[in-house]
Amino acid sequence: MSSTFKRIAVATTIFGLSVASFAAGPMVKTQAPGYYRMMLGEFEVTAISDGTVKLPVKDLLNAPSAKVDAALQKNFISHPVETSVNAYLINTGSKLVLVDTGAAGLFGPTLGNLLVNLKAAGYQPEQVDEIYITHMHPDHVGGLMNGNAMAFPNATLRIDKADTDFWLDEAKMKAAPKDAQGFFQGAMASVNPYVAAGKLKTFEGGTELVPGIKALAAHGHTAGHTVYAVESKGEKLMLWGDLMHVAAVQFDDPSVTIKFDTETKAAARQRVKAYTDADKNGYLVGGAHLAFPGMGHVRKAAGKGFTWVPVNYSSLK
Repeated sequence: MSSTFKRIAVATTIFGLSVASFAAGPMVKTQAPGYYRMMLGEFEVTAISDGTVKLPVKDLLNAPSAKVDAALQKNFISHPVETSVNAYLINTGSKLVLVDTGAAGLFGPTLGNLLVNLKAAGYQPEQVDEIYITHMHPDHVGGLMNGNAMAFPNATLRIDKADTDFWLDEAKMKAAPKDAQGFFQGAMASVNPYVAAGKLKTFEGGTELVPGIKALAAHGHTAGHTVYAVESKGEKLMLWGDLMHVAAVQFDDPSVTIKFDTETKAAARQRVKAYTDADKNGYLVGGAHLAFPGMGHVRKAAGKGFTWVPVNYSSLK
């Protein structure tokens, strides 16, 4: 080999090693800020992630373990199921309305990202005018507080009276099983500061809370579980809260309930009703525990089942 070719070979080897060393950067292992924005008529809707939490759904769902296993495998999901916790921010042009608030520190260390992601989405918690709670489980009300301070100091808090009557009742907490009392304690710690500040304003049944956003009773999962209909310029979004938890199982079989339900039969009826209406009318749906951003459509499938069709991702302004 000539000296010229030897020099080229050495240079190539050194260059290749150099490139290889620069390519081997550390893994980041984090996602981008968790928000997703879309327009609904003249309203701006921002889905905000509070994070994900692994749930042992085989122990939580009222269904045979083999059935749950088969459904998860069919959908390429491992157990325990990494489950999204979503909230939704609606800018009507005159009001900034937040539906649910995530868990803060009430549901484990992998949640509690709502405030960070709200700010990343371009909003400050002080700007929120109204907060609508679907129900008072810890992963929906925990984010009302930021440590010992109200996270949303200027917001009016709206909750169905049936839920506040249940979860803020000391006697009901003391009568509940020990493993359920933490749910009461979390609800009280999150909501009572707003009560003391005169910020809580309850409602009963179907109520228009601001123009374009209506509360609709969907009791069953909890005593006052509520869904919210958001409408603008003929476009509609129904925010389901906890009408369903495990998409891989409960779309195929809406009769499957979860141990978190206060009234399992009522919860199952509300789920079938919601699925059927969403399929019939073709409107958009947002779910607290559907894979983030948790927005899409429902379509009837064979038999008693339904199919979930996630929104098509858009980066357009």
